[in-house]
Amino acid sequence: MSLSWIILGQLDSIEAMVISLPSFLYWFTTQLDDQRFWRSNESTSKKVITRDEWERKLKDVKIRKEDMNKLVMNFLVTEGFVEAAEKFRIESGTEPGIDLGTITDRMAVKKAVQFGNVKDAIEKVNDLNPMILYANPQLHFHLQQQRLIELIRIGKVEEALEFAQEELAPRGKENQSFLEELERTVALLAFEDVKNCPYGELLDVSQRLKTASEVNAAILANQSHEKDPKLPSLLKMLIWAQNQLDEKAAYPQINNLSTAMLEDPAI
Repeated sequence: MSLSWIILGQLDSIEAMVISLPSFLYWFTTQLDDQRFWRSNESTSKKVITRDEWERKLKDVKIRKEDMNKLVMNFLVTEGFVEAAEKFRIESGTEPGIDLGTITDRMAVKKAVQFGNVKDAIEKVNDLNPMILYANPQLHFHLQQQRLIELIRIGKVEEALEFAQEELAPRGKENQSFLEELERTVALLAFEDVKNCPYGELLDVSQRLKTASEVNAAILANQSHEKDPKLPSLLKMLIWAQNQLDEKAAYPQINNLSTAMLEDPAI
């Protein structure tokens, strides 16, 4: 089963969570200091909010279904779930605000980097829009650096040195930070056990993911789309708000973000 269909299967939970988040944050910020809605727990010196009162206050905050749908679509588009976005568009009538065909192209670039096919990824980016790399020399350097890392990974030492000299060294002369990154990368060649050398993290999968994320964000920016989905930011706000409220009260919490179910306060 593809990840996009898994996401589709969780849309109800996602929407429920999204609906709960703004309500929770709004009520938290407006009622935190209102003594009428609290009762004290003498054993802990914390105030206690009952589940009934909590849910009643949440229901008082009205969130438009259209806004929730836009938030879900933003997540699907930004994360590249093409099938899920198309199905959600049909079912909810929410337009993605972007040609869904470009998502397929963007994810092809991202996948190519993740699998180490950086030359192919660069070609695909240029097919989308040559200005993406032209206007972003740092991204271009990082992609070329990743190409060098992949050559070192498979033991093509001579080809790696030639590539570094021809493609990366000229960029390093123009930018000190590029030069430092190039030196760290070339230093991998000085070690027999490159994975356990001081710069071995460059060969980790995390380095590929970092580069893939950077190129993904650049393509989104070029398409006038947010580089990060809005939903994770709301989740961070939820966690922050609950942490703040934990210091003052016992209240129904959302502990499982995948279900957004409220759990009774521990008193």
